[in-house]
Amino acid sequence: MTTPYMYKTSVPVFKQLLNSLSAILIKAEAYAAEKKFEPAVLLNARLYPDMFPLIRQVQVAADFAKSVSARLAGVEVPVYEDNEQTFADLQARISKTLSFIESLTPAQFEGSETREIVLRPGTPKEKKLVGHNYLTNYGLPQFFFHVTTAYAVLRHNGLEVGKGDFMGSF
Repeated sequence: MTTPYMYKTSVPVFKQLLNSLSAILIKAEAYAAEKKFEPAVLLNARLYPDMFPLIRQVQVAADFAKSVSARLAGVEVPVYEDNEQTFADLQARISKTLSFIESLTPAQFEGSETREIVLRPGTPKEKKLVGHNYLTNYGLPQFFFHVTTAYAVLRHNGLEVGKGDFMGSF
């Protein structure tokens, strides 16, 4: 049996970039210690005043990885409290997200390309998407945006990382 396309284009991608984000956060914490400034400086850094700080960028990236995977697999989306305050807290969130998406099986993604995905059901912002469009036009771009922005926040604040750090292992 072949691995469903929707699984292959979601879970491995989420795993790759969450692992690279974790490695970048390790470097960021070490950078703060080396330069002798409070880690909260980086954790609360933003690219622009109306953008989310680093903590929230990581939270939202993890949220998209777990919610997109869950919806495509037809299981309930895990709920996280969004109470992270430290690099260790963010690492725990990434780890929890990785554990969740790794618990999903390729078989759960069978037929998900045509599954109806309903976002914000019962609200004025309700949106219905077919699974394939949900993944490729909404879920992955959102995930990439927040991972990229987390990377950019840290790079902007002097962390020496490059494309290889962003890409991680694949």
